[in-house]
Amino acid sequence: MSTRLHTPLSSAMRDRLPALAAVPQLWCWRHPRAQGAAGRCIGRTDLAVDPRKAKRLAHRIRDGARRHGLPHAVCVSPLRRARDVGRWLARWGWQVQVQPLLAEVDFGRWDGQRWVDIAPAEIATWADDLLHHAPGGGESVADVARRVRAFVDSGDGSPRLLVGHGGWINTLLHVAPGCTAIAAAHWPAPPPHGALRCWPVPATASR
Repeated sequence: MSTRLHTPLSSAMRDRLPALAAVPQLWCWRHPRAQGAAGRCIGRTDLAVDPRKAKRLAHRIRDGARRHGLPHAVCVSPLRRARDVGRWLARWGWQVQVQPLLAEVDFGRWDGQRWVDIAPAEIATWADDLLHHAPGGGESVADVARRVRAFVDSGDGSPRLLVGHGGWINTLLHVAPGCTAIAAAHWPAPPPHGALRCWPVPATASR
């Protein structure tokens, strides 16, 4: 899958989107930075976010929807770092759906541990088969890709807004829905907290 079509939208691209024939199907915001996550393997560990950051991201989503004529409806992960953004939008009259398919990667027994406390040999085994190995006995990237595919397939092709997680968004952009193998050395860094990624970006906007 070409990564050229999955780069962040520049301000110029965003301004052009309403005039494009093909508007992205998914508008994905990564949740705000979670409290207490630094240096830890965080997947399903349910950490809180600063309420001010949750409100700030909700404002950006609301402004973006107004600017681009998007629906005032959003799907959010059941984890607090995404759900708290949805709570603000719900206060402003938005329709908010908590969607289990958007949850972050399940790292099994790794989840919540400090990375330095996870055996290097276990991490190496994961890196050797990034697509199919389940770190900590949790979910593999292929497992997450199936969840992503199920979410994509549940739509009708019209734009949908969501607040989710770095691992889920990267799987959407770089593995699913094609579910092709990707080497660990090429696995991209997650989007910055609060960043927007769209799928797919219209070809005319990526030139």
